[in-house]
Amino acid sequence: MTVSEVDLLALLRELDDPEWLEWPRHYDRGENAVLFGSLVARLEDRFAVRCTAEQDTQDSSEYGRVVVPAEATVCGTRIVVCVSKFGSLALVCADNPGAFLGTDEAQADGELDAADLAKVNRVLVDLGYVVVPEELLECDYDGPSRLSWHVERPTWSDRFFGIF
Repeated sequence: MTVSEVDLLALLRELDDPEWLEWPRHYDRGENAVLFGSLVARLEDRFAVRCTAEQDTQDSSEYGRVVVPAEATVCGTRIVVCVSKFGSLALVCADNPGAFLGTDEAQADGELDAADLAKVNRVLVDLGYVVVPEELLECDYDGPSRLSWHVERPTWSDRFFGIF
């Protein structure tokens, strides 16, 4: 099931509480750790390779990242999955966040295979994550939280995957 851009923006606005910038009000670090561990294990299973992972990122609304190594992908470009501490939001990118203007551009440039992307997205959806396209996250942030102390023009990515 794909979620429309309108629905995703509504979800981002719903999760945006200016009193809770780094994590949501009822954040459960242990629950996030278990879910993230399942994500890593399933990606390793689907790609038959050991993935690197960083988790429990401090001073950030991003919980962690999983990297599917380049040698395990059809196009030879690593896939990075970023997970937010908010609402099980996830971002999938080729090489690194910001390396392409999203997965569509990465596919058009021959850097991301549609079947590899589908594998990653299936794992995320099966675990209850909501995949938010990088193109949407790079839109200007217009929510109620004060984010401008570290970036000139904050984006939704800064809000839900950024450093505080």
